[in-house]
Order: sequence, then C-alpha cells, then structure tokens
Amino acid sequence: MLGKSKIKLEKDLLEKAEKYATHAGYSSVEELITHLLEKELAKWEESEGEKEVEKRLRGLGYID
Repeated sequence: MLGKSKIKLEKDLLEKAEKYATHAGYSSVEELITHLLEKELAKWEESEGEKEVEKRLRGLGYID
C-alpha cells in the first residue's frame, strides 16, 4: 500500500533542498527528503534498539 503526504517547507529551506537535490543527483526534492528521512529514522530505530538492550542488561545486573 502506497501512502502519500504533502509536507510544507519554508521557502528558504525548499530552495536549499532543490539545490542539494540537483547537485547530489536526486530526481526531485521528494526523492531527497524520502532518502534523508529513511536514513534518520534508521538511526533512531538503531538507537532505540541499543537503549532497549542496555535497559535489559541493566535489569539483569550485567551493567550499572
């Protein structure tokens, strides 16, 4: 299932995104934003996973 959503950006940010997208070889600002969001969300998910492991190890008394 494909979902679509529109995000509003401030003019200055949109202009920067357009320049970067063109310079970096993205076909559109949407493609750039999708790529950047995927990367950042993956970092957050990884970080949350590490926190959960640390919490479990702390709960088991393996770390202080």
